[in-house]
Amino acid sequence: MCESNAYLKDGDNEVMLMESVDTIEPYENGLKLMDSFGKQMFIKAKIKNMTLLNHRIILEKLPLDNL
Repeated sequence: MCESNAYLKDGDNEVMLMESVDTIEPYENGLKLMDSFGKQMFIKAKIKNMTLLNHRIILEKLPLDNL
């Protein structure tokens, strides 16, 4: 399987948002994440980095002025 887990960067911490993410699409002022079971999540964030070999996607919240 090629899915990755998505985490939200919160200061020095990373909080898991969704497991088994297989699709990321730009959506309005953020991203739409979808897992392999069809569950969707919309978040006002940008991709900070992706390490697909380690199955990790790190997201960062967008500043309020970008909303």
